[in-house]
Amino acid sequence: MTAYTKRFAIVFAVLAMFAVACSSSDEPAATTAAAPATTAAAAAEEPADDMDDAEPFKIGLVTDTGKVDDKSFNQSAWEGAQAAAAALGVEANYIETEEAKDYENNIGLFVEDGADVIITVGFGLGDATIAAAQANPDIDFVGVDQFQAETLPNLTGLIFPEDKSGFLAGALAGLLTETNIVGAVLGTDLVPPVVAFKEGWENGARYTNPQVETISTYHPGGLDIAFGDPDWGAATARQALDQGADIIFGAGGATGNGALIEIAAQDGAWCVGVDTDQWNTVPEARPCLITSAMKLITPGVAELIEASAAGSFPGGNHLGDVGLAPFHDHDSAVHGDYKASLEAIKAALDRGEISTGYSPG
Repeated sequence: MTAYTKRFAIVFAVLAMFAVACSSSDEPAATTAAAPATTAAAAAEEPADDMDDAEPFKIGLVTDTGKVDDKSFNQSAWEGAQAAAAALGVEANYIETEEAKDYENNIGLFVEDGADVIITVGFGLGDATIAAAQANPDIDFVGVDQFQAETLPNLTGLIFPEDKSGFLAGALAGLLTETNIVGAVLGTDLVPPVVAFKEGWENGARYTNPQVETISTYHPGGLDIAFGDPDWGAATARQALDQGADIIFGAGGATGNGALIEIAAQDGAWCVGVDTDQWNTVPEARPCLITSAMKLITPGVAELIEASAAGSFPGGNHLGDVGLAPFHDHDSAVHGDYKASLEAIKAALDRGEISTGYSPG
């Protein structure tokens, strides 16, 4: 038994079409910042394998202050770690961060446990990840949503063109809206990928519908609460609905999920998920969930872990893929000409012929 979690099997589907399905008997037991001593003690007492002198490849993942089962960002990264673990025949472990002040300590627990690769999830862990990579050159680090301004051979930032994914979702919103008002309920603007999603969403809507109005609201709190406030997300979605929005983008972890679920309880409005195909992860939102602006985090994380195990870890930055999730039960609402328009827009975005209007700060 490892220090942080029990082993369990997962199913990994290409292009982030996946669902977590595990019984209570094999659900991983997370270690949090509130109880790190337990994991350290357990790791120290774990017996060596008498059948094989080689130490198994160790994978550790540190979440941001959202939970590992946030049905969005952290969960997608964790499923990528599990997918790689299954492919390699080893175990993956995680630590849930309760407060931002615990980032360094939580990474350190995996360093002490002898992890071969450590995944840190989210922009907020960027500085702590760089420091850990510099201090531990023999360990590979994957920083999800952490752009690397300077290249370290043992640190790769897994980054995504969120503005393109947001632009595609916004383009669909511009086609679908009947009120010519679209909304967005967002995590904090302290996180550049959230800003990229928002800018892409608004400009995509205007691209297909020049008359559209946008209502976009960032959570007013800091990194410690902005992605874990579903009540605020629900209340903000209600405000946008009251102002006439008939399609709303929820992009902010559990905060955005709160918006999606609130919209699903109403009539006459669509909602758009984020990061993964939230048809699978937030089934409560299915009545309104037309699509999700996906960052293919799961395959990106799995690919980098397997590269680490193979000794071909790239360092620097690794650009992951983005796209729209299937329309599922609402496919008939997206007419054939709409689909053709979206395909043409994506091709033009990929060729650089359309600007999303987002300029990184």
